[in-house]
Amino acid sequence: MVELAAGHKPNNPLAPVIGLSFFAIASGFLMSLIPLSLSAFGLDNELASWLASVFYLGLLIGAFFIERIVARVGHRHAFLAFLGLLIFSVAAQLILPNANVWLLARFVAGIAVAGVFVVVESWLLMTDTAKARAKRLGLYMTSLYGGSAVGQLAIDPLGTSGPLPYLFVIALLFLAMLAPLLIKSGQPQSQHSQKLQLTELKKLSRPAILGCLVSGLVLGPIYGLMPVYIAAQSEQAAFTGTLMAVIILGGMLVQPLVSYLSTRMAKSLLMALFCLFGAMGVVGIMQAVHFNVLMASYFILGAASFALYPIAITLACDALPIEKIVSATEIMLLSYSFGSVFGPLLAANLFASANGIMLYLGGCLFTTCIYMLIKSLKGISTDNTPVAG
Repeated sequence: MVELAAGHKPNNPLAPVIGLSFFAIASGFLMSLIPLSLSAFGLDNELASWLASVFYLGLLIGAFFIERIVARVGHRHAFLAFLGLLIFSVAAQLILPNANVWLLARFVAGIAVAGVFVVVESWLLMTDTAKARAKRLGLYMTSLYGGSAVGQLAIDPLGTSGPLPYLFVIALLFLAMLAPLLIKSGQPQSQHSQKLQLTELKKLSRPAILGCLVSGLVLGPIYGLMPVYIAAQSEQAAFTGTLMAVIILGGMLVQPLVSYLSTRMAKSLLMALFCLFGAMGVVGIMQAVHFNVLMASYFILGAASFALYPIAITLACDALPIEKIVSATEIMLLSYSFGSVFGPLLAANLFASANGIMLYLGGCLFTTCIYMLIKSLKGISTDNTPVAG
């Protein structure tokens, strides 16, 4: 393990977690606001799918070069720069309500969000023990999903027309910048960051890479297509917002359990179990007769789907020295982004039935469960030895 330089304060998670919380509220609100505000700005509603796709394309492309920026300027300045870039993209949408401008702005936003994710994840993961990493990543995911859920609540009081909702998003992003601006100590040393070599890439845990990929394949359709699916079910349509909030709430509340279990059992086995529960949630949604059962099934699906990424990324980083973690989180985000780009396309086109997205999600989760189970039973995953009690 690389020693800290003399006088350098230990890596402190306070600034990234506070900043991330405000970012998550803004981002969660913005993701719902954009498709709902198109008509108010005189834009075609069919633009929504293109805006989502170009955002994930930006996320994908951004993942290729963010590590170099972080290594050059450090975590704190990179965090501020990416938040500033995101503010610029939102302001451009508000000032110039034009389809081409919005497409370009969402592409830039995707790059900025990729930067935020890599900076915060690597900042939190650059610590000495697997237990500390799991604990910090659980805090990260709870802040991210909790903020996203809170952001949905701003739709009713602020509406989706006019400049006010977008100004609210910009204000939240400025608040997110305050923590890294005011808390100047405790960031990881930028000189620690080293790029993974090709030979090292081949040694990265395959279950970890697949876990991030499947996370994108599942969460992309949940974010992009699930509201449409729920609204198309006559008995569920009036509860679209509620059921989406239940999915995200499941993702938020499962994080402490993920943090607890990921240091006590093989991570590939843990991903297998969550995938199995997720597939059971899909069956419950398709077969539910009572609304309470339906809500419980959506909750289970959300918990299982949002559990995969934190488990996979800690698995990828467990065997790595601190100086390689920024590069590893970049690769994991790249895997997630590939899934996010292609997931909605596959979910929309693989199955022609009304329950197409559910069949797709169930198939993804169940096949991943089988793969992870085989890996864990054969003992060929790269998990660390589980920690006792």
